[in-house]
Amino acid sequence: MIKIKIDNLEFNSVCLGPMAGVTDLPFRLICKEYGAGLMYTEMVSGKAILFHNKNTEELLTVDDTERPVALQLFGCEPEVLANAAAEIESRNFDILDINMGCPVAKVVNNHEGSSLMKNPRLIEDIVRAVSNRINKPVSVKLRKGFEKEDRTAVECALAAEAGGARLVAVHGRTREEFYSGKADWSIIEDVKKAVHIPVIGNGDIYTPEDAKRMIETTGCDGIMVGRGAQGNPWIFRRINAYLENGELLPEPTREERAEMVLRHARAEIEFKGEYTGIREMRKHVAWYMSGFPGAVKVREGVNYIESYTELETMLRKICAN
Repeated sequence: MIKIKIDNLEFNSVCLGPMAGVTDLPFRLICKEYGAGLMYTEMVSGKAILFHNKNTEELLTVDDTERPVALQLFGCEPEVLANAAAEIESRNFDILDINMGCPVAKVVNNHEGSSLMKNPRLIEDIVRAVSNRINKPVSVKLRKGFEKEDRTAVECALAAEAGGARLVAVHGRTREEFYSGKADWSIIEDVKKAVHIPVIGNGDIYTPEDAKRMIETTGCDGIMVGRGAQGNPWIFRRINAYLENGELLPEPTREERAEMVLRHARAEIEFKGEYTGIREMRKHVAWYMSGFPGAVKVREGVNYIESYTELETMLRKICAN
């Protein structure tokens, strides 16, 4: 198993990437069970932490069994992020990650997320401010650049390293590209050659073969699975097996996916209550069942499901056909 070591922290380098509305505690725990290494939380606003927003508590919840965990903050003001990091440092996460890659307009328009990649000096100031306030390692998540033709990730990664970052993750698309087209893995290789800290590659990891190819072509220290894990926690077990001994484990069956949907739903309900938990599951259900016979019926019907019993009945009927 390939591992990354930062101080006394050592972890499997096949990581679960942060995804807003996806990588909540129930989903992270499932992915951990199936072999994910470093886990990333959904991003949390630094200002929301300082204002004690009641919605942040759920986002900040970490279970000891899923560690190591990188808790991800977003913001653009060095002192605000430093104060927020200091306020939550006693919680049971292991790395404080700063989001510098989110492409969503409401984040970018506040000069946060991937907007920071337009200002490497600010990146260095933010990382230094946070690193000086807490003892836990600080990392950053970047994109290839901001505009479509940008390749500023190297400059930004160097700025983060200069500020004290101990790890950097790089997504091979610019902000303008969002998730369209093909990820440019060459920018990950460029960053790896430029910095002296571990680099995690991100973008278009959907199969074990993708993971191996990224490591071989970029020289990155680890890989981050994002959208490839949606409805597919098995991908971590399959990647680990392939990297360790070349074994290509089979894809899960439709029945296995249906059982996982129900298990995931039970966990969401326990964590968030049935009303919210079932609604959170609607997108997950479509992902889990994508590509299988009956998937169209699932997508059509899942938005009307309001209880666990209704969800179970629908899945049992589909799998019986």
